[in-house]
Amino acid sequence: MQEPTRKQRDTAEALDQAPADEGANPAASPSREGVAPQGPAVEAAPSEVEALQQENAGLKDRLLRALAEMENLRRRTEREVADAKTYGVSNFARDMLGVADNLRRALDHLPAQARESADPAIRSLIEGVEVTERDFLSRLTRHGVKKLDPQGERFDPNLHEALFEVPDESVPAGTVVQVVESGYTIGDRVLRPAKVGVSKGGPKV
Repeated sequence: MQEPTRKQRDTAEALDQAPADEGANPAASPSREGVAPQGPAVEAAPSEVEALQQENAGLKDRLLRALAEMENLRRRTEREVADAKTYGVSNFARDMLGVADNLRRALDHLPAQARESADPAIRSLIEGVEVTERDFLSRLTRHGVKKLDPQGERFDPNLHEALFEVPDESVPAGTVVQVVESGYTIGDRVLRPAKVGVSKGGPKV
């Protein structure tokens, strides 16, 4: 039998080693089926991030403005309700001041001597008028109406209405020396200014 040549022996050895090498190192040629492609993570573009940040800032600003408007509305409503409770009776109270004025005039026009010499029936009538006046003023006070008694006080144009001046050097100039008609306030507002006479000629304060 003729011996194989060297070329034939090399070819046969190469064929015998090929399967063994492939089986010994299967990772050398991995299968690509079912393998997800590897690559860098997907990130939003800078322009998209800036747009989202601007949108977020705009929504936050609108929310803060809405909250501020709601707070202002709540405070304004509370103030209006409080004013309605305090000043809702202003017109009615102003009309009732005439009743208080008439009661006071009736008492002021009664001479003290006539009162002392009056019979018991007339004296009881006078006392009834006084009680009525006190009760009427107390009811006005209960609704926030207060009477002003500026006699001897410094003239205040916000509370008083000067009708005339009285020469009087014994008191500082601008002092209320006579009250012609009492004034009244309701809450922090003037319901009716007091009509007064003011001194002049005295030392200035």
